[in-house]
Amino acid sequence: MATQTVTRPELDSETKLCPMYRVLIHNDDVTPMDFVVVVLKDIFGLSVALSIDVMMEAHTKGVALVVTEPLERAEFHVDQARSLARGRSFPLTFSIEPET
Repeated sequence: MATQTVTRPELDSETKLCPMYRVLIHNDDVTPMDFVVVVLKDIFGLSVALSIDVMMEAHTKGVALVVTEPLERAEFHVDQARSLARGRSFPLTFSIEPET
């Protein structure tokens, strides 16, 4: 009986996680609050209650955290939200920043 050698690939023992980014919503005096809640719910997947909380925080403090997610997903969501808002002539604004 012959001995068989099995070669296994070396595995990198360090798992690298995708860097995360914070999506922020900025207050404006034009976009209706109910529209903001719909965008947060439909585009970012927040619950109605959380959408209202985020909208109110942006309204009172000027800016609020919406979600933290990988850059590509954050950019996709922000583009969707901006397109929806611009289609209705609202200046709804978001920004993306690296999570620290």
